[in-house]
Amino acid sequence: QVQLVESGGGLVQPGGSLRLSCAASGSIGGFNPMAWYRQPPGKGRELVARIFKGGNTNYGDSVKGRFTISRDTSKNALDLQMNSLKPEDTAVYYCNGYYLRNYWGQGTQFTVSS
Repeated sequence: QVQLVESGGGLVQPGGSLRLSCAASGSIGGFNPMAWYRQPPGKGRELVARIFKGGNTNYGDSVKGRFTISRDTSKNALDLQMNSLKPEDTAVYYCNGYYLRNYWGQGTQFTVSS
């Protein structure tokens, strides 16, 4: 069973950038799609970005143009580059992969605040 582990959380100032990474314990080649979700404080989990095997991507409306999702099957990694960060991006971010069922990481927290 593949395990997903996120990293890269912390504290960032508004307008700043941050890159989240998700490392898989095994091959991510079977996952389709892979995605980043987030759960802001006091709210439900929401889709941030999703990437399919063919490279197609989907983004949540609130992050379009600011976030970029990428996957590297040779490294079994999924990344999320986040630019122009806003306080409302503060959340726990989860890595997700789907193969017959959903696989989730444990989440990584980051806060956007001055």
